[in-house]
Amino acid sequence: MPTVSSLSIIASDDKYDDDGQIKRTGTWQTASAHIITTVIGSGVLSLSWCFAQLGWIPGVVMLLLFSIVSMFTAILLADCYRSPDPVYGTRNYTYMHAVKANLGMFQYKLCGFAQYGVLIGVTIGYTTTTAISMAAIKKSNCYHKHGHHADCRVHNNPFMVIFAIIQIILSQVPNFHKLSPLSIIAAIMSFMYSTIGIGLSIGKIVVDGVGKTSLTRRLFENGTDRIWKTFSALGDIAFAFSFTFVLIEIQDTLKSSPPENETMKKATTVGIMASAVFYMLCGALGYAAFGIDAPGNFLTGFGFFDPFWLVDLANICIVVHLLGAYQVLAQPFFGFIDDWSRKRWPQSTLIVKNYSLRGLELNLFRLVWRTTYVILVTIIAMMFPFFNDFVGLLGACIFWPLTVYFPIEMYILQAKVRKFSLTWIAMQLISLACLIVSLLAAAGSTRGLVTSVQIFKPFQSVS
Repeated sequence: MPTVSSLSIIASDDKYDDDGQIKRTGTWQTASAHIITTVIGSGVLSLSWCFAQLGWIPGVVMLLLFSIVSMFTAILLADCYRSPDPVYGTRNYTYMHAVKANLGMFQYKLCGFAQYGVLIGVTIGYTTTTAISMAAIKKSNCYHKHGHHADCRVHNNPFMVIFAIIQIILSQVPNFHKLSPLSIIAAIMSFMYSTIGIGLSIGKIVVDGVGKTSLTRRLFENGTDRIWKTFSALGDIAFAFSFTFVLIEIQDTLKSSPPENETMKKATTVGIMASAVFYMLCGALGYAAFGIDAPGNFLTGFGFFDPFWLVDLANICIVVHLLGAYQVLAQPFFGFIDDWSRKRWPQSTLIVKNYSLRGLELNLFRLVWRTTYVILVTIIAMMFPFFNDFVGLLGACIFWPLTVYFPIEMYILQAKVRKFSLTWIAMQLISLACLIVSLLAAAGSTRGLVTSVQIFKPFQSVS
């Protein structure tokens, strides 16, 4: 007959996971929603432009290669959530913790610099993209009312402020685990605007025919500018598949039975395959519709004017999606600063004390610092609102270190892959090839940013 103490242990086990934290309840469905929310972001909007820079054959090949490499390294990373054993080892709560457990303190610091720097950059990009979509709604109604040749220019800054106010409120969510409903809504929005973009592209092709396209649009043409734009397009595609740096955080939301790595591999496969299909359709159909004149953002570049309400709906979906995606990406950084501050000043009432306000849990430190973060990000977005080149540079900076290098190196150590074996050599060749692509993409995007900055006045962003 069980004793009182044993009954309390049983009750405790029913409520808590093996690490003493509240039992996680995530499934492969919720994890897939998180992944899709993160993957299908602003990157999808520039894919038709990428095809216009590359042409049909290189465009399709590069999109497939990036999706295959991303899926491969994400599956490797799923086994690194627990160390040293992928099923029974100690949990790594974040991507950085996994790097620290497997690769040591030095690479842990490098990973932190790369990951949090990129997360900040992505939130800047999302602020810009959301403002452009908000402005596009106003422009669409203006064009519908006054004609397609009317002067319907709109200043983006007021929309960035609106977006920032909403993010200040959402940023007070205590942790990543509370975001599943928001993430699921955002995932639905991403499917909706991608589907609308696909439908509008098909409609344009039916009415106007296929635009001027090429099998290898720019790869073999002369001209320095075209070469740089080709490199920048690689960065945009890399950005579209750069999500691995939040996978461990997503995996930490999963319940422990079945094993988290098995569930995560299923979620990763579903999430990336769904994203790749939508990416291919958006990129290929957008290119077919616009040809070599494809705009940088195929839903806000006004290649589509009618039906105006459908264009509006697509941009509303983008806004709702990025409201959620911003938080999915920012919460790991928020959590890092919160945890570090509590450890650094454990006696500070400002940092550790929570207040209850009509059922809501508020923390003054969280309120002040997260609000400050959103404001600073918004100011930077107002100063440098360059969509394609900024996205390309972020993709170049993210893809190799966070999506390829760290997952491969962690897996090699955890799985004890023998040095100079065929598996080891193959993985190192994949890593080297991705490094070269990232360097080329970074060069092209940096050049584009420098050119844009020379002719742009800060805080004067106009759509």
